[in-house]
Amino acid sequence: MDLRSKWGNRLPEHRRGLLVTALALIVAIAVVDIGIGTSVHLGPLLVIAPTLTASFAGPRLTALVGALAEAALVIIAIFHGGLTTTNHVAQLIALAVLSALVVFVCYVRERHARELSRLRSVAETAQRVLLRPPPRRIGPLRVAWLYLAAEDEAQIGGDLLAVARAAHPCTRILIGDVRGHGLASVAEASAAMSAFRECAHRYGSLPELVTAVEESVCRNLEEEADTAHDADERFITAVVIDIPDQEPQAEMLNCGHPPPLLLHGGRITFLHSRRPAPPLGLRALCLTSDSTDRFTFEPGDMLLLYTDGVVEARSPTGAFYPLAERVASFRASSPDALVHEIHRDLLAHTGEQLTDDAAFLIIERTPSRHPHRPHLVSHTDGSPPPNPADRRSTAR
Repeated sequence: MDLRSKWGNRLPEHRRGLLVTALALIVAIAVVDIGIGTSVHLGPLLVIAPTLTASFAGPRLTALVGALAEAALVIIAIFHGGLTTTNHVAQLIALAVLSALVVFVCYVRERHARELSRLRSVAETAQRVLLRPPPRRIGPLRVAWLYLAAEDEAQIGGDLLAVARAAHPCTRILIGDVRGHGLASVAEASAAMSAFRECAHRYGSLPELVTAVEESVCRNLEEEADTAHDADERFITAVVIDIPDQEPQAEMLNCGHPPPLLLHGGRITFLHSRRPAPPLGLRALCLTSDSTDRFTFEPGDMLLLYTDGVVEARSPTGAFYPLAERVASFRASSPDALVHEIHRDLLAHTGEQLTDDAAFLIIERTPSRHPHRPHLVSHTDGSPPPNPADRRSTAR
């Protein structure tokens, strides 16, 4: 902790040099001004010292440096005709006013920093309570995830992810995206995740589980909607996956969500659904599909689930983020390493300016092996990879 927070604490090493520089400026300006006589007045330059101090320290240390600058100007005035001359009185008043203004700005900045710190603390607590971060190991699986909220200073938005154990035994996974932004989307995401966690161990099949979550989502939307028309425009895209502990065959039910990626044997495959179900909250208005898709998920394979905020993230030139192509270029050998690579690359692609919430979840079945450098292929049914520019988002 430095003097930004509390008076009397020691500055970090790299800031002590800046403080020494500010004090040296006061001494140097005073000595030069006294030495060159009354023809040139360098006293007004003393305001540089408190201004420099405000860039790295708090208001108290800034005020102290300002007082030292004012004292140096008094000494200059004594050597150049006394304190009562009009010029010196004007300089003293001007330096005092400018120093006070710098201290005030420094105080406001530090107060805002404290408020921001409290806000981030609340956001972190809300994220832990609502998201309940998945464990790093669950059953035979290794798990890594990342959540990037688009809202300024927030850490949670309308994207949702959850992992739960079922009794058969298996691991069930949910990732989804609430249509819209703001606090309403956070509430809907929380309701969907709570319903999933509650129902994951109660229902034996994915269609039954998704139907139960759908009923809970619809009840929540009806309670929160202002009008019936509003209720029809609110929904959640989602993918629910069932991964048995002992069997290599996993099961997926896609409710209008972007297809997951499967990294298997050095290859990347899009897991397109043959008959996707409608988004949660719209099943009553659409033809309901309870068909699931099966895929092989063997030891060493990794499953990458994501929200459309990832593949629709744009660069400053407007280009979408090519998730599959970028993953194919990474040499990550674990879920944690792959999350790190995607996070770094996504922020570099967007210039660290996300316009939508983005979340991704990576699952690996153990025992893991170091996969070869993957290359991108189409789905086994021969369909080409989806182009984000051609796909109309159902979640935003």
